[in-house]
Order: sequence, then C-alpha cells, then structure tokens
Amino acid sequence: MIPACPLAALPPGEAHRLDVDPPIAVFHTEDGEIYAVDDTCTHQDASLSDGWLEGCEIECPLHASSFDLRTGRPSSPPAKKPLRTHRVVVEDGTVYIVPSEEPPNLPPGVRASTA
Repeated sequence: MIPACPLAALPPGEAHRLDVDPPIAVFHTEDGEIYAVDDTCTHQDASLSDGWLEGCEIECPLHASSFDLRTGRPSSPPAKKPLRTHRVVVEDGTVYIVPSEEPPNLPPGVRASTA
C-alpha cells in the first residue's frame, strides 16, 4: 500500500496527485467516496487531477474526455481507452492506494518505467 495523504487533507470535491510512475490521482467525491485512477488521460498527456470532478466523473482539462472513476471507462470522447483503477483503503485517518497490477493505458508517446 502506498500512503497517499491524510483523509482530512482531501476535502470532498478535491483531488490529490501521487508522483509515482505513472502518476495516480486520488479523488474525494461530494458524496464521500474516494477513488484512485491513473492521473494521465488515455487520449493525450494531461493530468486528470487538474480536471473537473462531478459526481463519479472526471473531465480531462485538455480535450474534455470524461471517465467514470468507479470503472475507469471513458464516458465521452475523444478518449477511447479506459483508465487503470486502483483500490483505496482508508485506515487510521490516512488514505492508502493499492496499485493495480494491470498495465496502464497511457496515451501515445507517453512511457512509464512500469509500462
């Protein structure tokens, strides 16, 4: 498990970026759920933690692709590939991420050492 941040430091409606390889974005929705996905849009190199969170959807700030945080699936174009999702554990007031063992779906031209 990777410690992400204290739960108190991640208010509802906000995101936190983990600088791992590839980066992971942690989102705290308005309804209190916490989700973690790869932070890079699968369409083009853009940080999703800089995007717009509405419900369980994150919209990419570059070309407005949206993704369902629960599944990683794109819900609007131009992205076609899903985001990799990660398991979240909240323990003793700290948010932890259990990284997926699946390969990431990075956009063309973006490489990760774990890809």
